[in-house]
Amino acid sequence: MQRHALRARPNLIYVFADQLRLDACGYAGDRRAQTPNLDRLAGESMNFANAVSGHPVCAPYRASLFTGKYTTSTGMVINEISMNPNHRGIGHVLTEGGYETAYIGKWHLSANELGHHYETRNSYTPPGEHRLGFDGFWAAYNFHHEYYGMYYHADSPAKIPMEGYEPDGQTDMAIGQLRRMAEEDRPFALFLSYGTPHDPWTPDNVPAEYLARFADAGFGLPPNYRDANDPHADAWARMTPEERASIPDWLRVYYAMTANLDWNLGRLLAAVDELGLRDDTVFVFTSDHGELFGAHGRKGKNIFYEEAVRVPFLLRQPSRVPQGETDVCLNTCDIMPTLLSLLELPVPEEVEGSDLSPFALGAGGEEPEAAFLQGTGATADWADGHEWRALRDKRYTYAIYRADRQELLFDREEDPYQLRNLAEDPRYAAELERFRALLARRMNEIGDTFESCTWYRDHWTEDRRILRTATLAAK
Repeated sequence: MQRHALRARPNLIYVFADQLRLDACGYAGDRRAQTPNLDRLAGESMNFANAVSGHPVCAPYRASLFTGKYTTSTGMVINEISMNPNHRGIGHVLTEGGYETAYIGKWHLSANELGHHYETRNSYTPPGEHRLGFDGFWAAYNFHHEYYGMYYHADSPAKIPMEGYEPDGQTDMAIGQLRRMAEEDRPFALFLSYGTPHDPWTPDNVPAEYLARFADAGFGLPPNYRDANDPHADAWARMTPEERASIPDWLRVYYAMTANLDWNLGRLLAAVDELGLRDDTVFVFTSDHGELFGAHGRKGKNIFYEEAVRVPFLLRQPSRVPQGETDVCLNTCDIMPTLLSLLELPVPEEVEGSDLSPFALGAGGEEPEAAFLQGTGATADWADGHEWRALRDKRYTYAIYRADRQELLFDREEDPYQLRNLAEDPRYAAELERFRALLARRMNEIGDTFESCTWYRDHWTEDRRILRTATLAAK
């Protein structure tokens, strides 16, 4: 198929998994992983090997992805609160730039109630401002993670059944949209937001054929497993003895879900080739965050450790992007300006991330000294005591908790599992001071005053709807 004469800009396909950590991918060295399509994509892409999730929780990540801003500037400080729509996001720029948009899968930005995910009032996002500029095809829901017998919404509150296994159906739908949009003269932007491999990790939540592939695989506890709960952990991260005993079984389902996700990725890539879109399309595969599985005494994400923040980020456009690897520190808020620049679209002035497109093109240039990470509360509840800030450069991770001001410093080259806290070692005093100064500077630049979780509730929200942030008030 020949490229349409009027399609002057590249297309964009942005595929993101939910809770897929980097070290569960075959190309990253995991021999248990069955990810041949992902591994092949890695060999065809620019691999951003230092990509991180700037706030490793579902909704905060999505808010940052779509606005290019940090959490304290989006106000999405926990899950299950409703996004303030008065941001100029990537969807707006794409639509105004003449792109046809299509959004498929989990949205998780416009519900304002903890729980009751299947109620239409929480699962449906109507056309208009709360879709943040995604005005084209829409087949989405706010939140659910049961993958059989589920549904999505289009442009009415009606629940449209998704037959079979949800990632399979979403991929079918994405391929159908590609076929439609490939026939048009406009460039297009397709966002495909998979739910897998997010828990529940139960055998009935993954196709039996994929689970059978891992029946004889050995899954144990991670090298940095701790039998005691992290005292800073929230309710989503603490583990019962029964849950700890389930970790090997959880991992088996997690890897089975990932293998299915890989199969679907392969189908999508094959459609891109069949439709002649390979050279004309910026194709991204990534994830919103990882998962700990008992590492550091934690179950959930929402923490600065590697298992939570390290994510795959593969960017391919064979006609422009060289195959290779870059170690630039790519943060979530850098994605929007980087992609818009590659699409030759304007980057809004309010964006706080860095345009790292030169690194995608193999050139390099000015780069961030470190990725700035935020943890602003419990995963989905207004609960204090879990807040943290962190910096991650190419070698070290520095973090500080708000509750007791405990500082942590890890040398990941010497200590990849982050078992030795160097913050009290006098030999690292200079590094500690460097990170303290850099953190203070970054927080000051964006108006981050390191408040408690309930402070954000009391000052920025009403009925779990965001009214203002560090940089934006409701209009």
